[in-house]
Amino acid sequence: MAGRVSTLRSVRDRLLRGRSGAGRRGPLSRGSARLLAVIGFLGPGLIAANAGNDAGGIATYSSVGARYGYDLLWMMVVITVSLIVVQEMAARMGAVTGKGLAELIREQYGVRWSLFATASVLVANVGICISEFVGIGAALDLVGIPPQVSVPIAALGVWLLLIRGSYKVAERVFVLMTIPFFGYPIAALLARPDWGSVGHAVVAPDVHATRAYLFLFIATAGTTITPFMQLYVQSAVVERGVGVDELNAERAEVTSGSIFANLVAGFIIIATGSTLYLHGHHDISTAAQAATALEPFAGRYAEVLFAVGLLGASLLAAAILPVTAAYVIAETFGFEKGISRRVHEAPVFVSVITALIAIGTVVAVIPGIPVISLLIGVQVVNGALLPVLLVFIWRLASDRELMGEHRNGPLFNVIAGLTVLATSALSVTLLGVTIGSPFL
Repeated sequence: MAGRVSTLRSVRDRLLRGRSGAGRRGPLSRGSARLLAVIGFLGPGLIAANAGNDAGGIATYSSVGARYGYDLLWMMVVITVSLIVVQEMAARMGAVTGKGLAELIREQYGVRWSLFATASVLVANVGICISEFVGIGAALDLVGIPPQVSVPIAALGVWLLLIRGSYKVAERVFVLMTIPFFGYPIAALLARPDWGSVGHAVVAPDVHATRAYLFLFIATAGTTITPFMQLYVQSAVVERGVGVDELNAERAEVTSGSIFANLVAGFIIIATGSTLYLHGHHDISTAAQAATALEPFAGRYAEVLFAVGLLGASLLAAAILPVTAAYVIAETFGFEKGISRRVHEAPVFVSVITALIAIGTVVAVIPGIPVISLLIGVQVVNGALLPVLLVFIWRLASDRELMGEHRNGPLFNVIAGLTVLATSALSVTLLGVTIGSPFL
């Protein structure tokens, strides 16, 4: 298949040989080659998993740490396994079939189910996209730049990257956008946590029998595995040109990306649990509040690092969400798609991206926008959609006729089935809890 991804070793070897074939390279050249090789290896798995650590996700993890300290760290280990399984199935289907998830749903289950999934994704993505631009404004507002200035500039940059750039360029920028996430581990170290207590919380769960605990438990699972992540990773694998012979490399990339993203989430909980929880600051509703509240206990640098992480997370998700919606709509109706496509080649794909960025920008700069109500509404839609998409992913990945020898094996099918059932049950419960007590 044209444009297939190279393995890490082959990319490294080509870069080290260079265009002229000269054998001698200086230390800088070798270091640059290794960096480019790693960037070439990383891709959809890392991008999708880290896009899940968006402004809403950071706010959720911060709330977990502020209210319960380290008590919910154990579930990050469990949810990491679930995330790896779900993301691997989506990536494997993309590599084997060469088709996105929405396209497979339309072909295998009919237009009605495909339209339902598309409509739900579009509504949810509009809401989340708005929240990401709100996150961009909040992050830069911490350093004195008002949202009315920062958000339009960021939106223009994201739009130019997606519309005028190639897929390779966009993907490398997406990977580079994950660098700010390293700010959270550093912020956690600056908070000087009790690592003995951290380790105990991971291996010895302390479960609270309260509705607030249940709500945050389910919200954490829901923000870690969200529908747009699976939709994006499968479509991106297809556009990247990953084939069956690169499947093992893609599995490794998806697994490492999922682990990295959830380690970041864990460090956010540790940072806020080591400071806000211990000092009685238990009510955190936004990531920006968490960043500001860290300063008195962990210092100015911790606040800055938290803000940098929020900015990087919001920028990444603000780019991924419009692309995901455009993929889904194009696959559902059979339109041309692809980041490398120009307006005349894929007018619908480009129009969807442009519309979502425009909507997110306009709403995000409105003073006094009810962010919390917006996030709750989006959470309800995602809670309703996730079980449906996970069932489709599980069944499609197990289909002998569709996947052939690459379908789920017996043991993996059991693990995948349990994962789907557990995450679906959590999502349905989240829907009920959110509707019944939205302001817990």
